Amino acid sequence: MVVIVDTISNPLRPRHPEKVNRPDSASPPKPNWIRVRAPNTRGYADTRNIVRANGLHTVCEEAGCPNIGECWDKKHATFMIMGDTCTRACAFCNVKTGLPNALDAAEPEHVAEATAKLGLAHVVVTSVDRDDLADGGAEHFAQTIRAIRAACPSTTIEILTPDFLRKDGALEVVAAAKPDVFNHNLETVPSRYLTVRPGARYFHSIRLLQRVKEIDPTIFTKSGIMVGLGEERHEVQQVMDDLRSADVDFLTIGQYLQPTRKHHAVMRYVPPDEFSSYEKVAYTKGFLMVSASPLTRSSHHAGEDFARLKAARAAQAR
Repeated sequence: MVVIVDTISNPLRPRHPEKVNRPDSASPPKPNWIRVRAPNTRGYADTRNIVRANGLHTVCEEAGCPNIGECWDKKHATFMIMGDTCTRACAFCNVKTGLPNALDAAEPEHVAEATAKLGLAHVVVTSVDRDDLADGGAEHFAQTIRAIRAACPSTTIEILTPDFLRKDGALEVVAAAKPDVFNHNLETVPSRYLTVRPGARYFHSIRLLQRVKEIDPTIFTKSGIMVGLGEERHEVQQVMDDLRSADVDFLTIGQYLQPTRKHHAVMRYVPPDEFSSYEKVAYTKGFLMVSASPLTRSSHHAGEDFARLKAARAAQAR
């Protein structure tokens, strides 16, 4: 269980000040299919050292991803740009909340350097929400993409962006930098937004993904949701239909895990056979790629999945 007080960077500041006074939300005990080994390999340590040496943040650490041991052992890290502090306070997320610091102008080059040192054939870059910035951090995303292209020309780039809500022109700036995969997660079904993701708007997120395809149809689009937050099966299927109406290529579905007792409770642990069923249904709706399992996360196996995604598009074109 992750503690709610940040005792590393500032022992006096709560990691989630907006949640401190909330009553605890109890989740049911974790089933055996959701457990993972603690990270303790040499590869994990090497990845951590490279991340630290370049002064970078990763969503693997900040969000408490259960797959960090597996991914970092293979030197697969998801970089989180624009700092470690988010301007929103979603009920599910473990990333620190508050007023962020100014952008680090050298960060794009540091991300590119770390990408080269890790030898990544496919890199994933995400960020905190930066509602404090006029463009939501769009130009910083674009600079990071360009820096990686310059340093690692053969590396394919996947980005996982915020929604750039009320930031006119921001999406166009990021899309113009031509990432190979543009990911933006819906996170949950529309009926749960006010509780789970109150700062976002479901149909704005759908439109953002649709707009990427309108700007550049060659960019793969991707989105993901969590289950176990109180959604109904028919709602998940409706999300699939909405994403397909926006021509989204890749869908991920994973189990929500509660970071602390101050976060939204897990309403239900969805068994593996239901994830398999969701995957089958999603493929029938026309997605090129689907990943659905209890431990599925947006960037888990991203490189292997990208290769399969390209192959699926090629097969469809024949």
